Amino acid sequence: MSTLQAQSITSTASKARPQARQATIACALGNALEMYDFTIYSFFAVVIARNFFPAQSEVASLLLSLTTFGVGFLMRPVGAVIIGRFADRHGRKSALSLTIGLMTLGTAMIAFAPTYHQIGFFGTLILITGRLVQGFSAGGEIGTASVFLMESSTTSNRCHNVSWQAASQGYAALVGAGIGLLLSTVLTADDLNQWG
Repeated sequence: MSTLQAQSITSTASKARPQARQATIACALGNALEMYDFTIYSFFAVVIARNFFPAQSEVASLLLSLTTFGVGFLMRPVGAVIIGRFADRHGRKSALSLTIGLMTLGTAMIAFAPTYHQIGFFGTLILITGRLVQGFSAGGEIGTASVFLMESSTTSNRCHNVSWQAASQGYAALVGAGIGLLLSTVLTADDLNQWG
């Protein structure tokens, strides 16, 4: 290999490093936010049950709340297939932007959904739709982000960069658990049910 070729390869690798770092940070943060929301829902399933699934018994309300949590997971394979195909046709960045937009939409629907006591079944329907959108988005994000991270990395650190996809999920679950513990400790049961 000539000196000129070696310099060209070194120059290309040094330019790729900041781009790979930015891609890793962006993908890890996006993935963490998605997992954080899933974690928060699971910690507050009882509160969500009281506000969106009133039933004769608290057990029935909780089961309906947990079923709604589960529908997000049912949408993941659907999102993975559809958004994966979209990523192949329109590029990884476009697909990741789509998943972030969908997750933002689903999260906003859940965060701002009026309760059952405010607008009846439509509040519950908004919550369920938000979970479906979140699950669809999360399914599409995991594979797309992993491929994007791999493609934007140099051959010497591809596995390390892609590993942040899984690591960010673990960190997000810990943060979500910490927030759940903090709110449950600081707020009274009534405040938690009303606005917490």
